[in-house]
Amino acid sequence: MNELVILKAGAVEAALAPAAGGSLAALRLDGVDLLRRAPPGSTDPLAMASFPLVPYANRIAEGRFRFGGRDFRLPLNFGDHPHSIHGLGWTAPWTVEAVAQDSVQLTHRHDGGDGWPWAYQAEQHIAVTPDALDMVLTVRNVSEETMPVGLGFHPYFQADAATRLQFDAASLWLSTPDMLPNREVAADTLGNWPEGEPVMGDSLIDNVYGGWSGSATMVRGDGARLVLTASGAPWLHVYRPPHSYDFCLEPVSHMPDAINRPQGMDLLEPGGSRTLSMRIAIDKSDQTLPKPSKIA
Repeated sequence: MNELVILKAGAVEAALAPAAGGSLAALRLDGVDLLRRAPPGSTDPLAMASFPLVPYANRIAEGRFRFGGRDFRLPLNFGDHPHSIHGLGWTAPWTVEAVAQDSVQLTHRHDGGDGWPWAYQAEQHIAVTPDALDMVLTVRNVSEETMPVGLGFHPYFQADAATRLQFDAASLWLSTPDMLPNREVAADTLGNWPEGEPVMGDSLIDNVYGGWSGSATMVRGDGARLVLTASGAPWLHVYRPPHSYDFCLEPVSHMPDAINRPQGMDLLEPGGSRTLSMRIAIDKSDQTLPKPSKIA
């Protein structure tokens, strides 16, 4: 059963779905959705407003990697896609450890199976204020060996024809047909994001940006202005399907397939921890939101 945890602060309301990968099901201001809202009763993390990425982000090629002189194989967990994707936490139920009117603490424990031999504990602390959503993801290595680690969040923002996106990054990685990084190019190759550009388009963007500044601003046609900031996330993965009303800005700690590349992933000694945080702030200074539709 996918029971929701509702958080409120002023006119901001967030709905969490712990059983569905510790996901965020909705984020609203005065009843108006600021992120894509999950369908009522959904248990599919891919239908949610956002979900956590742990203990790695994005893709590991064919689910295979070598670490510490050993070869490992992860399950292919995304239909007929040839790679393992998004980690383990997004398909696992999370436990509610503590809840208040405006905050909740969720926990996901991994015992070392499913192709990832290191036991770990992941925690999410989610809180709302009258003008923001704050999400903090922490993973702790509870195994007896050094563990590679990656973290991120996968929020789905809403777009209309007038929505503009602005962010700064040092470079962009173009991808192979099966969506693995292939070639590093100038950051404005797929869009002049530093100057701000309409986010909707007729081509697929599923690419990672390196040297990201840690901030991105979205201004919708209805006047909603959202500012995404993150800490512990030097990479930003952008997913923009063609002609889509949803797009993703994913703050992550490493590039796709980093574990198989010279860039590598961070390492956690036994007992060590790593944290990544994301804030979605609502700028109300120049904002006229439409009247809310009925929430199912």
